[in-house]
Amino acid sequence: MAAVNRLPLHGVKVLDLTRVLAGPFASMVLADYGADVIKVEKPGQGDDTRTWGPPYVEDQSAYFLSINRNKRSIAVDMSRQQGQTIIHELAKKSDVLIENYLPGQLKKFGLEYKDLCAINDRLIYCSITGYGNRGPYSKRPGYDLIIQALGGMMSITGSSEPVKVGVAVIDLATGLSSVGAITAALYQREKNGKGTKIECSLLETQLALLSHIAANYLNAGWEAKRHGTAHPSIVPYQAFTCQDGERIIVGAANDQFFKELCSIIDMPELATNDLFKSNKLRVTNRTQLISILSKRFLEKPLADWNVLFEKSNKIPFGPINDMKGVFSNEQVMFSKQVLEIKNPNRTKSVRLVGPSVNFENIEKSSMLRYSPPLLGEHTRSILQTELNYTDEQLDKLLREKIIQ
Repeated sequence: MAAVNRLPLHGVKVLDLTRVLAGPFASMVLADYGADVIKVEKPGQGDDTRTWGPPYVEDQSAYFLSINRNKRSIAVDMSRQQGQTIIHELAKKSDVLIENYLPGQLKKFGLEYKDLCAINDRLIYCSITGYGNRGPYSKRPGYDLIIQALGGMMSITGSSEPVKVGVAVIDLATGLSSVGAITAALYQREKNGKGTKIECSLLETQLALLSHIAANYLNAGWEAKRHGTAHPSIVPYQAFTCQDGERIIVGAANDQFFKELCSIIDMPELATNDLFKSNKLRVTNRTQLISILSKRFLEKPLADWNVLFEKSNKIPFGPINDMKGVFSNEQVMFSKQVLEIKNPNRTKSVRLVGPSVNFENIEKSSMLRYSPPLLGEHTRSILQTELNYTDEQLDKLLREKIIQ
C-alpha cells in the first residue's frame, strides 16, 4: 500500500461520466497515476464497450477490460431526479469530472459546468466531444473513424486506397490530451484555488496530429499523399520485403545512418553515389534508390538481415510483427508491461498491457490496484463510504431501480 500512496495523483477524486474510448482511456490513465476514479454507468446496460465482442473474458468484453482498470463502477439512472442528486453529491466531493456527451445533453440533468461549478468551484470539468461544444458540427456524434476521414488522417494512410489506422488513434490521443490538460488544471488550481472547464475534441486532436503534414500544406501548399510505409521527406525510411516474404523496416533518417545502412547491406558505393549523397538528393531520386535497395533485401531472409543489423546496432530497424511477435519480443518481455489482475468476483484473471510510463521507486505492477469493474460492482460501497447512505436508503434506491 505504501507504493500506492506514492503515486502522483493519489488523493485526487475523479467522477467519470464517459463511455466508449476517448473518455474511459483518459480516466484510466488518471487512475493508473493514482486517482480514485468513480465510473458512472447506466443500470442494466453500462458502457457500450461492455458488449463489444467477441472476444470475452467470461461475460466481459476484452475491449472494455482494456480501458477500464483501476476504476470503481457505480450504476445510476441519471434520468431520474434521485439519480441526478447522487451525481451532484459526488461532484461536490470530486476534484475532476470528465464527460463525453453531445453538447447540451447534460443540461436537462443539471450536470453542465455552470451547474456543478455553483456547488463546487474547485471542480475541474473536462468535456470531450467529437467536434467541439460550438460550431456547425457540434451536435454531430463524433466517432474515430469519421474523424480520421474528415480530419485528413485517411488521406495520408495506406498506399493507394484510404485506410484507417488499426486502432482508434484519435480517440486515444484525445484521451491523452485530456489527461495533460487535467493535470495542468490541477497544478493551476494549486496556485489560484479555482477549478476550470476544459474542452477537448476529436477533430482538434486530429488536426494537431497532422503535425508537419499540416505545416507542409499551410506554408508551402503541399497536398499530402499516401506513401504506404514510406516517408515523404526521408529516404530510405520504409519497409522492404525480404527473401522469405517477411518485411523489415529501415530508418536511415540522416546521412550517417545511410552510410551505415550501405555498409550493412554490403553496398558502400551507394553512400558516395552523387545521386544519393544527401537526404535531399535521396528524396529527389527516391525511385532509383528504393529500386536498388528493394532488390538487395530480396537476397536474404529476414532472420539473416536481423543478424546483420543487430551486429551493427547503429541504425534504426525492426520487423513488422503480428501480435504473437510483439508479445514474444525480448524488449517487450523485459519491460514487464503485460500485467495480470484478478477480479475477486470472477474465476479468470485478465492480462492487460499496463501503463506506458515508469515512475522512480514505483513498481509498475503496483499501479494496477483494481481489476476492470463489473457493472455497478461498487455502487453500494461508494454510496456508503462517500455519501454516508444508509442500508435502508440503498435498498429503497435499488427497489426503485435508480441504482444497480
